[in-house]
Order: sequence, then C-alpha cells, then structure tokens
Amino acid sequence: MPILRFSRIAALSLAGAMAAAADSAAQALVNPGFEQGAPALAGWTFVPAERYAATLDSADAHGGRWSARVAGQGGGGPGELGSLLQRLDAAPLRGKRVRFQAWVRTELAPGANRAGLWMRVDRPNGVPGFFGSMGERPIVGRTGWRRYEIAGNVAADAQAVELGLLLAGEGQAWLDEASLEVLGDVPPPEEARPLSPRGEENLVAFGRLLGYVRYFHPSDASAATDWNAFAWAGVRAVERAPDAARLAAVLDSLFRPLAPSISIRAGEPGAAAAAATPPAGDSVRVVWWRHYGVGLSGGTQGLYRSARASIPMGGALPDSVPNPAEPLRVRLGGGVSAVIPTALYADAGGTLPRAAGSPAIPIAPGTGDDRATRLANVLVAWNVFQHFYPYFDVVDADWPAELPRALRSAATDAGECAFLTTLRRLVAALDDGHGHVAHGCEGQRRTPAVVVEAVEGRPTVVAAGAEVQGVRPGDVVLRVDGHSADSLVAARGELISAATAGWRAYRAHAQLLTGHEPEVRVTVQHVDGDTATVVLPRPVPPRPVDEGKPEPVAEVRPGIWYVDLDRVTPAQFQAALPSLERASGLVFDMRGYPDGLNAIQFFAHLIREPGASAQWQIPVVTRPDNPGQRYHASGRWELRPGARYLAAPRVFITDGRAISYAESVMGIVEAYRLGEIVGEPTAGTNGNVNPMELPGGYSLRWTGMRVLKHDGSRHHGVGILPTVPARRTRAGVAAGRDELLEKAIEVVTRAPAR
Repeated sequence: MPILRFSRIAALSLAGAMAAAADSAAQALVNPGFEQGAPALAGWTFVPAERYAATLDSADAHGGRWSARVAGQGGGGPGELGSLLQRLDAAPLRGKRVRFQAWVRTELAPGANRAGLWMRVDRPNGVPGFFGSMGERPIVGRTGWRRYEIAGNVAADAQAVELGLLLAGEGQAWLDEASLEVLGDVPPPEEARPLSPRGEENLVAFGRLLGYVRYFHPSDASAATDWNAFAWAGVRAVERAPDAARLAAVLDSLFRPLAPSISIRAGEPGAAAAAATPPAGDSVRVVWWRHYGVGLSGGTQGLYRSARASIPMGGALPDSVPNPAEPLRVRLGGGVSAVIPTALYADAGGTLPRAAGSPAIPIAPGTGDDRATRLANVLVAWNVFQHFYPYFDVVDADWPAELPRALRSAATDAGECAFLTTLRRLVAALDDGHGHVAHGCEGQRRTPAVVVEAVEGRPTVVAAGAEVQGVRPGDVVLRVDGHSADSLVAARGELISAATAGWRAYRAHAQLLTGHEPEVRVTVQHVDGDTATVVLPRPVPPRPVDEGKPEPVAEVRPGIWYVDLDRVTPAQFQAALPSLERASGLVFDMRGYPDGLNAIQFFAHLIREPGASAQWQIPVVTRPDNPGQRYHASGRWELRPGARYLAAPRVFITDGRAISYAESVMGIVEAYRLGEIVGEPTAGTNGNVNPMELPGGYSLRWTGMRVLKHDGSRHHGVGILPTVPARRTRAGVAAGRDELLEKAIEVVTRAPAR
C-alpha cells in the first residue's frame, strides 16, 4: 500500500540548495519574524515541491506586519511535503540542548492534512543526530495562533541544525516569531555496566507502567508529557530501588504528577487513588485514548493516529469506551502492582482530578552511547509493540521475555552501534518482514557486483557482473573474509525480522558479501568441485548486475509474452498491449517489488467482473495488551474491468522476495484465480509500515496493520502459495537457466484460454 511519511527529512536535506540560508550565529535566526518584508523570505529556504508554495503574508501576522505562509494543494505523491526552513552552522551550538519555538496557525482541510514544526541536527557521514517533527502531536484542522516548540540536543560533532515548518496535504499554515534558545549543556553519557537482578525487575515494572500511562491514561498532563525524556529520567530514578516498597514509592513520585488517580503499591493491587465519582454539571464528559494503530513521531500521516476521544456523560457507555469506574489492575513485576484508570471524567477545565504535570526533567545525553538512553529506548519500543503490533496472535514470540533480555543487552552495550544490534534482535522477535532498524553509525555499506541467493540450501552465486573475475553463477560461497559463509548467513538471519523462511533467507544472503571495506575476500567452490579464493571490489556506487532475465517486455517463445512487473514502466506496458492481446500465453514475473506498477490499471486488463484487494485492517485500540481487538477497514483497492481484456492463458512467477505491495498484487491473482502461480511462497508480510524514531538517531519500521486474505484467512507468515511449486537448482544456475521462467512457459503453453 502507498504511504505518506511525516518523518526524518532525509529527502529534504538538499544541503547545497540550502547553503545560502546558513547562519553561524548561535541562537540568532535570520529574519525570525519575517519583518524584512516582501518580496523575499530573507534567511529562509523553501524546499521546492510541485504542489506547495511559500509566500509572505500581511493579512494576519502574529507580531509585526508579516508572517510566512505555506500553502498546499493536496493530492501529491507519497512523502511529498512543503517545507520552509532555515539552516544554521552547528559549531556554536555543539554540546548544547536547544529549543526551537514559533507561533503557528493553520487552515487545513479535513483528513490526513497536517502541519508542524521540525528540527534536525546533521552529523558527519550521514550519521543521524536529533530529529523531531511533532509527529505525535501534529497540528490539524483550523487553529488560531498558538506557540509550539521542539527541543533537542546538538551533538558534539554536529555540522548543521535545520529547523522550520512542514505542511503535508491540502491547506495553509502560517509561521511567525520563531526563536532558537540554548537551554544548557548536554551531560556526558553514562558508561555501560550490567543490570543487577533487582535493577532488572525495577526497570521491567517501570517500563510496563510507562506504557499503560502513556497510551491509556487520558489525563491532560499525560497527553502533554515528553515521554522520551520521561523514560530516560525514570530509568535513572528506579533502577537502584532496593526493594518493592521503595520501588513503589519512586514510581508513585514519578507518575502521580501526571496521573493523580492511579494507585501504586507493593503487593497486590488496591483501590484507585481517587474514586471515579462522576462530578455534577452538564459539561461533564468521559475521556479516553483511541488509537488507530498508533500515532508515532515519523508515523504514516492520517493512517495511524492517536487522539483522546470523549462523549457526554449519561447513560450506559458503549462497549468500545472504557469505564472510569473500572480501572486496569495489573501486577507490574518487582513485587509492585498498580490500579490505572483508562478513562477519566472531564469538565470544562480539563480532566479530573487535576494533575500537576511532569516536573522539570534534567537534560539527557540523547545518544546511544548513554546507558540510560539505551535502556529507555528499549522500554519505549517494547511498549509500542506490546500494545499495537497486530500479529502476536499468529507469531511464535514470547514477547514478555524479550523485555528483560533486551534490557540486559542494552545495559552493557559498548556504544550506539552495539545497541543497534540489540534493537535489531528485539525487532527480529516480532517475525515481521517489514521490521527494520537503522542508524547512521553503520556508515555506507558496500557490496560487490555479485548476487548470492540460497540454492539447494547453500549460499550460491546466481549472477555476477561482467567485470567480476574468478566467480561465476553456480559457485557456492564457502568463506567470506575467512569466516564460514554458512555461519555468517545464520548470524545475519538472527537479526532479520521475517514472517517466513523465504524472506529471511533472501535478506541474509543478500547481506552476505556487504561490508564497509572497499574489498572482500571470498572463497568459492565451483560446480566441478574445485575451490578458489578471490578478492572482489565493492564499488561505490554499487554496480547493477544483470541477472539474466529477458527484457521487461519480451516475446520469449512464439506467441508467449513475458512481462516483468518489477521493471516494466507504464509506458512500456501500454505500448505492449496490442501484442499482449494477440498472445497465446502471458507470463508475469513478480519476483521483486513493483514500484512502477499501477495495480488498479493493470488488473483492469485481467478481470471481467469487479473485484477488490485483500482486507487491510487498522487496529482500533482503546485498552492495553490487545484484549478483544477491534479493526477498522482501510482503503481496499476497488478493481473494475477495462476495455482491453487479455484473454490468453496466464502464469505468474513469484518467490520469497515478493513482499508487501508485491503481495497485494499476488493476493488478487490468488483470490480471483487469474492464472497459475509458479515458484515459491511469498514473504508473508503486507500492510503499511509505521515508522518510529527513538532518541539517539534510531529509526525503526514495522507493520502497523493486519492484512487478511480475501476469504478472511491468515496472510501473515503464510503469504501467497504457488499452485505449481518450483525452485532453482545449482546445475540450472550454473548453466545460465531461469528454471522458474522455464516452468512458467511450460505451464502456460498447455493452459486453456481464459
């Protein structure tokens, strides 16, 4: 499914285009109130976007005469944003925590349209620094002038700070009276050390309570909390509690300012701290959290969102609404329990009882080199998956056990790159083919012009660039830089999140020869049994490798036409339609990802009756720990027959690398029996990803929705199964044969016309 991201602005970096906007003065923005006047937005840069424009506006400034206006027409492609920004030299700000503030007002159309401030710190070699974009608290609808802020740390090696206003979708947003303030020095990171058994119990209890209050306790103070900073401060506060009584006291001191009605105690759950008695008055409402998936910083706009909902008090509450009189009662671990209301009463002044709000939190290092930041990141990520991952009912994961395991690893990780491995191992436990963790500390990974796949259970060269010497298709890779290739594949597989063995094998073998060095030493065994050790260059940029497929559209046998859905362009497909209409057989290759394919237009040529895509369902979460999950149907493709029907027999080729959008395509083929399916099961992972950013520059992605097959049966971990199973052989690869294509031609030749 297509997605629109409101996330790390890597695509908007355009450092060269913005160099003229750089300003080296600490704290001093150029033209912060836009009072230098028309016609230019002096000191600011508007990143060009087809459907967006930025201008000065004197109609309703917040201060002075002028403000800046960003306008969007809507209807743009995935990821298209309007961005007005200023770029600063980071040198005077290094090692500081800074706060970007500005006044914003909006007139946005209903739906997925939103705006927000953003700030990013750029470090050398693409290593990510701080990034914030108000992803969890976007500005939506029509608002008057309000002041917003983003605070973050400027790394000691930072090169630039970029900040400004983002608009995604249809409408207008105004920016005025911007400022950048230094809040203080960033403290040095805490060094690694092991967790004690008691410390581990304390962190598990704190982490579970963190998730319950953050996502399900709807107080005004909780909704306004900076939870990443709170998690870091909480880790430092609770770890050394010597026993359950002290742990309960520390937890109470942390959470009561946000949630005065919760009760935390050593032993079994008691009564709520504040009785849920409805107050008098006509304006009283019941408030609760309602999550569509979950809205995260960097999340998919409009599709996944979190907001507090309310209804007037009176009468019986619907089953979908938590009851203020029926709080959550949980044992948190470490000998501590809690009673947590998941709905509150509210009057015109806000939620009841009134909360004081979180006290000031010290500046955190905000880097994966800091032990407390790593521990807090584990707690934040684990809770997102605990409450919102839609596939725990079908994957074999002991998710509660993953929390202490990841905490122990994070506590002793040697730095930000070692912690990347900890996060990858955590996400791998989800068995989610979309699951992925990235961090710039890895730098640029290089790969030789060689393609390795699993063939007959061994890492086998299936294609090599013409410039590669000493390695040829059919060779089995025995060793890589002196290490056993089989062992390396197994080790990489442990860190790959995959719903099927086919996707894990594809990813692990694709990574086998990658690395940071300009060369890799490889030992291979040729088909004749001889072995050879060769040194392969890893060029930058990587060179494309011809895998021996036909052209994207080709007549592979008299009357038999081949279309590679991974490579064909819309223009090529349209130009080939007359030939495809006259064909005696059609082979469609779906071993890849069909970026350029318009599936709705494609299937118009293959169906005689209307149809639809698989069932895409967004979890609607109002209670923790996934009890009685409800789902919201999301945007199925509606398929209509077109004027030019392709009546020839059809065969589709696929394998374990076909994932997500490719499976949406193949699911339609399977459901409506549009042709035989030759090859291997697909990756068994579909649905829009929900990106998440963690302090220290860690980017996570995972599947945020449930996808079921047309008949309501399971897709995740199953995928699209071939009707004619076929696999490559080592002998076939060595001979330069595409055995799956050969099988497809054999099948389509004897298939009846449709």
